[in-house]
Amino acid sequence: MAGLLGKMSGWVSPASALRRAQQLVEEGKRAEAFPLLAKAANAGIAEAEYLVGRAYLEAGGVPRSTTEAARWLEKAATSGYVAAQSLLGAVYLHGVVIPPGGETGAAAEALFGAPATAPAAPDWERAASWARRAAEAASGDGQALLAYILTNGPESMRDLPQAEDWYRKSAEANSPQGQLGYAMALLRRAKAPEEYTPGAEYLAKAAESGLGTAQYLLGVLTDHGQGVPQNVARAADLYRQSAEKGVRAGQARYGAMLLHGRGMPRDLQEGESWLRKAALAGDPEAAAVIGEVYTRGGELPPNYAEAASWFRRAADLGHGGAARALGNLHLVGAGVPRDAAEAARWFRISAQAGDTQARYDLSALVLQGKGAPEDSVRTREWFEQQATAGDLVAAYNYGICLAEGVGVERDEQQAVQWLRRAADGVVNAQYWYGRMLAEGRGGPQNVEEGRAWIAKAAHAGMIDALVALAEMLVNGRGGKRDHAEALTHFLRAANHGHVGAMFALGALYGGGHDVPWDRPQAEKWFRAAAERGHAHAQMMIGRYLARGLAGTQDVVGARVWLQKALAQGLKDAQGDLDALPAAPVPTPELDGAAQRRTG
Repeated sequence: MAGLLGKMSGWVSPASALRRAQQLVEEGKRAEAFPLLAKAANAGIAEAEYLVGRAYLEAGGVPRSTTEAARWLEKAATSGYVAAQSLLGAVYLHGVVIPPGGETGAAAEALFGAPATAPAAPDWERAASWARRAAEAASGDGQALLAYILTNGPESMRDLPQAEDWYRKSAEANSPQGQLGYAMALLRRAKAPEEYTPGAEYLAKAAESGLGTAQYLLGVLTDHGQGVPQNVARAADLYRQSAEKGVRAGQARYGAMLLHGRGMPRDLQEGESWLRKAALAGDPEAAAVIGEVYTRGGELPPNYAEAASWFRRAADLGHGGAARALGNLHLVGAGVPRDAAEAARWFRISAQAGDTQARYDLSALVLQGKGAPEDSVRTREWFEQQATAGDLVAAYNYGICLAEGVGVERDEQQAVQWLRRAADGVVNAQYWYGRMLAEGRGGPQNVEEGRAWIAKAAHAGMIDALVALAEMLVNGRGGKRDHAEALTHFLRAANHGHVGAMFALGALYGGGHDVPWDRPQAEKWFRAAAERGHAHAQMMIGRYLARGLAGTQDVVGARVWLQKALAQGLKDAQGDLDALPAAPVPTPELDGAAQRRTG
């Protein structure tokens, strides 16, 4: 029977073959349809030539081949088949395969011969030529394609007013691509809220046709209430529709809305899944958000190694914030090796991408003597430029660079001027300006005014300023002595982890000051500082334990702490060690047999 049908197909006329092929395509039997389409196409039927070209583009019953597709489409287009003209323009626009050494005659002969390995660059001229023929024949798709070329083609071909006119004609012909293009043209020039409405209406039509990009853009308008009533739930659904069609931005937005429960119930797992799809498709913001999810923890446990991999992906795509986050992970060794040089490298990348905070992070490393040598000059230049433009935070940082000689010759006179300028609005600058005045750096010494600026920073909560002011209150530099107030400031700083303040509290509570002495409190704070590596605190806790000053004597513990202080170079601890009673020499216990012999 199969053989009989094969013989009978040879008797079918080209027109009948085309009709039968179209029926088979509708039934989903594209492989069976293709031989019949080829028969009709070889007979010169333009519609069949067009359908064969589409079959090669879509791999419909035959292996995909752009070369063969363009060859058949050009046959149909040359015969005046409008749909083929429009589609052929799109093929030229997206690049066609040119054989090595191809001639420049007729398009089919010049562009299609032996298959090549890579597509050529878009042929804007030929794409425009075929698109214009289709557009002038009232093809909505051709009009949209021509408008796209006039908008996005080489500078010499661009004509935005003409493009908008073709988009309008295409939209009026109910082409979804035309509706999308015309909507974007209208939205681009919208300023007042009511001017967004016409563009939103055309966008809605394109979205109803199932165009994923239109669904995403309409979602953005609906999310923000531009041209349409604000409706977060509706926006979420539009993002979902575009996401399911593979629109990367839609996947990212939909994932973020699931993550935060905007417009729908919160679903962290599903949100992370959509964000992951967008990130793997190249969306840097989605990759950065996933990194944040894994650093924050919560429903998903913190996973810093996973976070680092997503931050790196986002940073490689140019996301400045992700590069800075990766630098911070390297700074503390979370999920990646602790490496200040690598942290500086990522801060540098982030700063170059425009992240302002990364500049300050990098400068902090530079001031600690870390980072590459060129970072000193680079950070100084950044701060100088911003400071000159009136940025007070940059003025503070530039002042520090001048004071410490970071990336520039040390110039304390200039440093004082910049720090004074920044002190009007930056707490750290108030502290540094106060220090410079009190120490007479960069100008005449003025301890009283210096103390006033340090006090201003301390009252704003700056920890280093609290400690500096407390020290001045203890020794009476620049004003009255007030040990009780100093104690309050030291306590506040110590509770924020300042080791020097912990040692100072031990000294104040230990006696000899205008506050009631409290040896147990003194021992407590000396121990807190000693455990954090403060050498003098280690010596003091050793003395307290050796003499039982807080009520408990512990010679063994005293020896341990005094040896730690001595190991840090504090030679005064040696005298305290020498004064300790000699440690008893342990005697080995006799085993059972020895005990019996002794008995």
